[in-house]
Amino acid sequence: MSVKIFNVTQGSPCWKKGFRAGDSLVSVNGNEINDVLDYRFYTDERKLKLCRITSDGKAKKCTLHGIDSCDDIGLEFETYLMDKHMSCKNHCIFCFIDQLPKGLRPSLYFKDDDSRLSFLFGNYITLTNLSEHDVERIIKMHISPINASVHTMNPELRVKMMKNPHAGEALSVLKRFSDAGIAINAQLVLCPGINDGEELRFSLEGLAELGSVRSIAAVPVGLTKFREGLFPLHKYTRDEARDVLRVFDEFNASYTADGRTQIAFPSDEFFQLAELPLPDYDYYGDFPQLENGVGMIASSRHDFYAALESEEADTRIRRFALATGYAAYDLIAELSSAFCKKFTGTEIKVYRVKNTFFGEDVTVAGLLTGTTLREELKKEGFDYNTLMLPSVMFKGPDEPVFLDDVTKEELEKDLNTHIFITPCDGYGMFDSFLKQ
Repeated sequence: MSVKIFNVTQGSPCWKKGFRAGDSLVSVNGNEINDVLDYRFYTDERKLKLCRITSDGKAKKCTLHGIDSCDDIGLEFETYLMDKHMSCKNHCIFCFIDQLPKGLRPSLYFKDDDSRLSFLFGNYITLTNLSEHDVERIIKMHISPINASVHTMNPELRVKMMKNPHAGEALSVLKRFSDAGIAINAQLVLCPGINDGEELRFSLEGLAELGSVRSIAAVPVGLTKFREGLFPLHKYTRDEARDVLRVFDEFNASYTADGRTQIAFPSDEFFQLAELPLPDYDYYGDFPQLENGVGMIASSRHDFYAALESEEADTRIRRFALATGYAAYDLIAELSSAFCKKFTGTEIKVYRVKNTFFGEDVTVAGLLTGTTLREELKKEGFDYNTLMLPSVMFKGPDEPVFLDDVTKEELEKDLNTHIFITPCDGYGMFDSFLKQ
């Protein structure tokens, strides 16, 4: 096997050795290169012996000395992974992608389950895509941590929930990784009456027995209005959510009784569904699963107030609006009020936007479409020169496009406003407020 080189940085070590676009990298220090994990692992040496096939089919070898990292040798590849993403082989009863309507951009319907993206970008994987070669390679390279979508430690239940006959046996991979000292972050998507209650206790205890589990996060199943023909599921009721929190409290009390650090955390949404106050900042330790919605509110609140306290007040005139989903509305409204109290020349209007596209049960800001924002804000008589929107609403920092392919520029024109994209963390939000 080999990987095709897309570009070679002029003046780089590989350029000086004759590498050019169109060549193929075959091996590094005698190790075959098939993808980005091979490339990053085997180029982590000061001396590299490279074997390549030129674009006209000639085999050539060279040696590089004094290399600090793979980024220094000058090779670029057509895709980051060097080949295609691995798609998911499961048919989970709670899969969010199965609940998307037709007509969205094609990339949204791709079900990713690629172990390489777990290590590189923190994606969660189900382990069902891993071959024996993949498992052995991960252990050999000691790539850590791995982020695993576990859902349940009951093999039979996992098969039923994921509709994959191999989903249960894949759990054995977790023990192999743990025995090899690879850190594990586990995710449980909980469905009412299916993998909560005693099944949740069983899963928490089973994961805790794996010595390298660094954190366990539980998130409630996300349900859109597009569920016709899918497995019957319902949104967590207040009492059901409280039962989940009770299981976590009991497990954490037992687990930490001998001085161990807490590893199991319900997501912020569970506290909101239970209509209970969220834990304070110290509850989350080092926030091991912040991107999973675990401690996001506590972290943002803590950091915003820290920034607010450190900044000297002014009376400069600021007037802008901010739109968010129902989940973050109370937090954003609180932080906006605190900012206005200190910076007395500021007026902030916070809009709580109902998700008419996916359904009212979808409350996160990241799933609001451009069309929904336009329609809902116009209903409210929107009239601000500046509209602040969180970055999670957009495809990426270089692609300010909403889920429905409405662009930032199109929404600005429709609302006759300037859209300011703000980071979602507390420090970033404060800095965005200050700049207006």
